Amino acid sequence: MDKILITNLLAHGIIGVYDEERVTPQDILINITLYTDTRAAAKSDLFDDCINYDALSQKVNKHAESVQRLTVEALAEDIAQICLENVGVKKVRVRVEKPDALDFVEKVGVEIKRS
Repeated sequence: MDKILITNLLAHGIIGVYDEERVTPQDILINITLYTDTRAAAKSDLFDDCINYDALSQKVNKHAESVQRLTVEALAEDIAQICLENVGVKKVRVRVEKPDALDFVEKVGVEIKRS
């Protein structure tokens, strides 16, 4: 199965369980791997045969910046479902990370796979 990669999509949203996290938007780093079959698009070279990763990225970004989830787990699940709504996406891997969550680590996050 082929992969389409959306790497380091940066959103700014409210996410977290602590009071200070519920006030000021923070960086949310999102990585998505879409599992699909790209042969039709490769053969035809037509945009209509492709998954529109620009539109998908914008939809994911808008969702992440507006939903105000408490956990990265919930946001990752939301994003996986958004991706699976696209015709041709058979499986998706979503990683959601908070780069500034803890002072002593680079970032924390979760990665899920859904089909």
